[in-house]
Amino acid sequence: MKNLFDLTGKIALVTGASRGIGEAIAICLAQYGAHVIVSSRRLEDCQKVAEAIKSSGGSAEALPCNIGNMDDIQQAFEQIKSDHNRLDILVNNAATNPYFGHILETDLAAFSKTVDVNIRGYFFMSVGAGKLMKENGGGNIVNTASVNGLQPGMGQGIYSITKAAVINMTKAFAKECAGFGIRVNALLPGLTKTQFAGALFAQEKTYNSVIKQIPMNRHALPDEMAGTVLYLVSNASSYTTGECIVVDGGGTL
Repeated sequence: MKNLFDLTGKIALVTGASRGIGEAIAICLAQYGAHVIVSSRRLEDCQKVAEAIKSSGGSAEALPCNIGNMDDIQQAFEQIKSDHNRLDILVNNAATNPYFGHILETDLAAFSKTVDVNIRGYFFMSVGAGKLMKENGGGNIVNTASVNGLQPGMGQGIYSITKAAVINMTKAFAKECAGFGIRVNALLPGLTKTQFAGALFAQEKTYNSVIKQIPMNRHALPDEMAGTVLYLVSNASSYTTGECIVVDGGGTL
């Protein structure tokens, strides 16, 4: 039987891929044959992941891009078009959450940064990728949202609001781009042990209250998110678009 998860020959861009969930996704896609463009803000961090992939027999390159900066986004896609003239897979994983505290204390700087990266960044990364995919007959976009987009996390107001926007953005792009052979889906992680989620793990009382609400009674590791993304970007999900898959150990139940 044909391997439905085979990504041989595919060009995949993963943002926020220098650590955590993004790194796990980049490594996974490379293991299944994709050439992975490892992207995050710092070139040296991207290079470390790309070199690790190559040393394990995979194919990868580093491409610095701050998705909160429109010039960076434009330059990234110009580089991809110049080097590859196509893009088959985009995983919008880079995100920011600069403020952890009561929603009434959210300042404009934290609000603006969160919106610029998590909404505007995802939107225009999807536009750039979608245009390349349209030219080449299709592709797959996966957005990393969050269970906080379904039920806001305490002390994570603006972050949760942006992730709710990502969920609706996923459906909007899926609806309008299906005719071009572009599928758009989302991953909604629950509590995952990453540096990004460090503030929550640092507060023992909050962490314990969250764990009590998870039927599997534990947090996830980044590797446990990668398989869902592999499914969504592969032929295994060829009739799936506009879906937002929750991976949270049952927490939202």
